[in-house]
Amino acid sequence: MSMRIKKLRRGKIISEINVVPYIDVMLVLLVIFMVTAPLITTGILNLPEVSKTAPKKENIVTIEIRKNESIKIKLQNDRVGTTVTKSTLLENIRRIQSSSGDSAVVISAEKNVPYNIVLETIETLHVGGFNRVGLLVKKKR
Repeated sequence: MSMRIKKLRRGKIISEINVVPYIDVMLVLLVIFMVTAPLITTGILNLPEVSKTAPKKENIVTIEIRKNESIKIKLQNDRVGTTVTKSTLLENIRRIQSSSGDSAVVISAEKNVPYNIVLETIETLHVGGFNRVGLLVKKKR
């Protein structure tokens, strides 16, 4: 630390600190960080690739949730479906899956259905042991 002490004629001491070297060091560090920051790679994801083959044919159980919070379960080729309550949802899906084999579950909810109801349905399915749960959306034109 460079410090100069001057003594005046009357006995007063004036101390000064030379800050120019500190400013030089800070500017050099700033330049180093500015140069090295763009060279650091951040958050590059190595995503899996999907082949362009057609998906395998399997039975998909669709859960439709309406505005009035009614729940309807149907198979992929079923047009009518079965209306169920939240308490009987799991047993009806198990019954459908036992007759059609192991199948995925897809939730299709209307746009105005509160998101909380969809989340409760997903949670009910996960607690019931269904791990293959998806959401059905409409593609924009």
